[in-house]
Amino acid sequence: MPKFLIWIAALAALVALPHGLSFSQQEILVFLTINVLLVASYRLLTLTGEWSLAHVVIMGVGAYSSALLTKKLGVYVPVSMLLGGVIAALIAVLLSFPLFRMKGFYFLIGSFAAGEIIRLLWKRFRDPFGGAKGIKGIDPMPDFSIGFYKFDFFEPTSYYYFAGVIVAFCLWILWRIEKSPVGLTFHAVHWQDKLAQASGVNVRAYRTLAFAIASGFAGISGALLAHYVGTINPTAFDIDLMVFVLTWAIVGGTATFYGPILGCVVLTVLNEIVLRELGLEQMRPLVYGAIMILSILFLPSGLESIVQKLTKRRAAESAPERSPAE
Repeated sequence: MPKFLIWIAALAALVALPHGLSFSQQEILVFLTINVLLVASYRLLTLTGEWSLAHVVIMGVGAYSSALLTKKLGVYVPVSMLLGGVIAALIAVLLSFPLFRMKGFYFLIGSFAAGEIIRLLWKRFRDPFGGAKGIKGIDPMPDFSIGFYKFDFFEPTSYYYFAGVIVAFCLWILWRIEKSPVGLTFHAVHWQDKLAQASGVNVRAYRTLAFAIASGFAGISGALLAHYVGTINPTAFDIDLMVFVLTWAIVGGTATFYGPILGCVVLTVLNEIVLRELGLEQMRPLVYGAIMILSILFLPSGLESIVQKLTKRRAAESAPERSPAE
């Protein structure tokens, strides 16, 4: 089947998907769409070889910023979402000054400490962050109509379409960045940092750039979440969610663009369909931990390696046999 027909079929399936689900499953679909952007943005950061534990807190920066801009200053919601991403990127640039004096394990611990400082600030100051209870009554996305379809954003289906368009556009930008010379330099900074530095590449500047871009898109995912649920608090962006993001990335694999997205989708389906149906939802951290350990032991390249093997096998089977040499 031609590729463009596959893409059209996939798009049609994504559009029709919420209409075959219950209300609660439609809500899960909205959260899954937002999490796809979160984990894809995290992968951009890992291209430079750095794994941060503050990515979920940075997502929270976008959520808090967008919520405050609408509540305190009356900024139009779509604009506040974009500004939430910009502010998250700026905070990442500020954090980069101390964090990129560290590498590897020290960067990991430093990013965790930086994220906890931001979370404690949200808890400490009731004005403007709402303290431990967070911010409630966040303005929703205003309803609008495009003629044949009216977007009512209290309905998860409408928000799924809205978030889907935003996330698809963001994924396209992330993909283009990775395929650009800047993305190739990110890879070089990861695998040949000394050689890249000797070639005139400012390694620290490129690490900062990757951190800022990834944080900007994480901030947009946080803004999408805030204006859907209508309330946010510091515990919504704690280390538990960060562990889930790490699990999605490790189980899916980070060698390809689709790897972390695949991990996010598979584990969400496992959690929301299998564990919930079995009444084992409370055991999700235990199950996720076991899956991460088993994945590292028996599938170190992640689920993406299975897809790559199947794709190569299919290509080999469909390739025409060479005619014997005369």
